Formats: sequence, C-alpha cells, structure tokens
Amino acid sequence: MRKTREYKSPTAAMLWSLVLPGFGQLYNKDYFVGIVLMGWELAVNLNSNLNVALLDAFNGDSISTHQTIHYQWAIFYPSVYGFGLWQAFNFARSHNEKAAGMEGNKRTYLTGFFIGMVLGMDFGLFWHDGSFFKKYWMLDSPIFNGILLGLLMGLLGNSIELWVRRKQRHLVKV
Repeated sequence: MRKTREYKSPTAAMLWSLVLPGFGQLYNKDYFVGIVLMGWELAVNLNSNLNVALLDAFNGDSISTHQTIHYQWAIFYPSVYGFGLWQAFNFARSHNEKAAGMEGNKRTYLTGFFIGMVLGMDFGLFWHDGSFFKKYWMLDSPIFNGILLGLLMGLLGNSIELWVRRKQRHLVKV
C-alpha cells in the first residue's frame, strides 16, 4: 500500500524559517539544506556579533551597535535569511504540487520579494549613517534601517515581479 504525501503548508514553512533559517527546511523534511542553512546562520551570526548588536539596537544605543557589529560578516546574513525563507516556501509548494500530480509546474513564488528584501537589508546595513537617518534614532541603527529598507525593497521587488508576469501573460495571449 502506497502512502500519500502529507500536505506541507508553504506559509508555515516560511514562518519556521523566519524564526531561524533552516527550521522551515526541517519542517519540509529537507534535512540536508536545513542543517547547512542552520550552520551558515550560526557562523554568520557569531562572526558578525549580530545578537549583541540587536540587543544594543533594541536598547537604543546606536553608537554601541555601530561599534559591535562586524559588517564584513553581517553582509551575508540577509542572503542566508532570505534564501531560507524563499526555499522553504517554494519547496513546500513544489511538494504539494507533486502530491497533487502537477509535476509540470516549475514556477517559483515570491522571488522578487526576497531578492528585494536581501538587497534592501544589505543597503540598510551600510546606508544608515546618512544625514537623513540621523534625524530618526531608529533609522540610525544598521539593524532597524536594514529591516525597514528590506521590507520596502521587498515590496518593490514583488511589485516588479507581478508587473513582469502580467506583461508575459499579455504577450502570450497576443
């Protein structure tokens, strides 16, 4: 007797990866990728002093945040984080499509959002020292500025992706 594949919620997989990159992959039973992502997250987190910088940022000490964070390592964190979210979501969707017998569909989802998010977070890490950002204490922090620019550029990337898909559908119909 053949077992049916269980349903994997793409949203749950993405939320698990939001907690820690690699957890969404463990939820999806993609153990190798999950362990690799957790290892990368741990290495980048420890070498960039991210947890100490987060603590300083939430305490409102932007000067200590600037001095604590190791930017050469911190630049990798958005990539590990964004890839973990994107891969967990798309792996769960692919798993469910295979279970439903729709193996021909090779589309990925939310690619524009996650590319935009990674770029925005990286820009936010480095562009927090401008005179505009000094007026607002939260944006003077590389942590908060990275989160804000990551969300804004993620939304922009998602909008661009939707616009391109609409144009592609329009060209196919013509």
